[in-house]
Amino acid sequence: MRNFGCHFLLLSFAFLASAQVPKKCSAPPEYPNTALGKKYTRIQKFFSGEKVYYECGEDLTPSRGSRAVQCVGGRWTQLTLKCEKKSCGNAGDLPNGEFQYGINSFLGEKVYAICKDGYTLKGLNYMICKKTGWTGELPSCVLGEATCSPPAVANSVKSTGAVSVYRVGDHVNFTCSPGFQLDAAQQITCGPGGLWQPQPPRCMPSPNKTPWMRCARIPQDSNANLADKYFMMTSFAPGDRVHCVCDIGYAHSGGSRYRSCMKGKWTPLLLKCERKACGPAGEIINGEFTYTGVEFGDTATAVCAEGHHLVGPATRNCLSKGWDGRVPACEAAVCAEPPGITNAEMTGPQEPPYSYRTVVRYHCRVGTLIGKRDIWCTKTGTWSDPPPKCREMTCSAPNVANGYWRGAHSRLYQERDTVSIECNRGYTRTGPSTVTCGGDGRWSPRLPRCTPRRTYRRN
Repeated sequence: MRNFGCHFLLLSFAFLASAQVPKKCSAPPEYPNTALGKKYTRIQKFFSGEKVYYECGEDLTPSRGSRAVQCVGGRWTQLTLKCEKKSCGNAGDLPNGEFQYGINSFLGEKVYAICKDGYTLKGLNYMICKKTGWTGELPSCVLGEATCSPPAVANSVKSTGAVSVYRVGDHVNFTCSPGFQLDAAQQITCGPGGLWQPQPPRCMPSPNKTPWMRCARIPQDSNANLADKYFMMTSFAPGDRVHCVCDIGYAHSGGSRYRSCMKGKWTPLLLKCERKACGPAGEIINGEFTYTGVEFGDTATAVCAEGHHLVGPATRNCLSKGWDGRVPACEAAVCAEPPGITNAEMTGPQEPPYSYRTVVRYHCRVGTLIGKRDIWCTKTGTWSDPPPKCREMTCSAPNVANGYWRGAHSRLYQERDTVSIECNRGYTRTGPSTVTCGGDGRWSPRLPRCTPRRTYRRN
């Protein structure tokens, strides 16, 4: 009995000693649209009670929730921080006009200026939302209607009824002097902002004057073409100089933009155009992009890690101004709340979400656990196994031939019930005198046997 008491005290002290050691937490988990503070990224272990703080990702701003999570009992508490795209908000007042917004004022979107009747817009009619706020020259609305100055076209005949000022909607028609012909539209219109639409034409020497010296339209190069202002021209006079531009998605990488018409032939085009580079398409938490390349015309396709599903379009295209669309997200698969069972306790997360790889453990308060003790959330959003059961195991009466037992007599005994077994007179016990009903429904260590005693006769 003394040995039993000593062992019990030693186990108690060992349990108390182990309970006093605080449980540490591993690296904090990752969450979509957030990033862990830089000073925490190199730390591998955190003490119980220690807090770390998250920040919103690039171009995002906190909207609600706490930035902190805490290490409690070897596990991190759930992050409640919510992040939204940054917005430039209101662009301010526009005297004698108003700003018209799109659905929102997130980064990259425009706000347009509209003037009231009787006022004319001065400057660009829009501003762009950037990280520093609304950028671009602030437009203004000035009193009076927009006007255009008289257009000047060399080698043209002055039209009758010419005026010094033209209002929006007024038309002007051109006629070239003898020996010259128009190279663009004959009629132009005074448009908003005091600009002629289209641009005034030119009067070029007629082809029949020097046909052998004129140049035809330049054939399109694979990555370059004539600037827009030459688009309608089909013939060019000797000495004409034009400039070329790279096609959409290509950038000037060297060489001259200009060509000249010399004796009926164009000088060589030295302009070099290369595909524009978009660079990386962005970073995906719990996923990555696979690329065909990172230049104009290439694509990037998002692939999520195991146990996560894609939210948003999977493919981004490299366009002339960068990648289209937005970086998608990879969200973890989530399982329904794990079922409770009778006479059992459940350890693990006590509140949803129960995301991919979350483990729940069951412990029976009464009876023996039948089934898997641990179940976990799989990549398909279902639990790995059905919940176990807690079954009360019983032992049948400890019947021993030629013996009997002391204690309460019952048809069934519960787990941990103990009885003492004795043999009838004339029999000897072989085996333990005390047995206990085990969790498997068997008596432990085992039932004894009662065998007849040997008798010796005297000679």
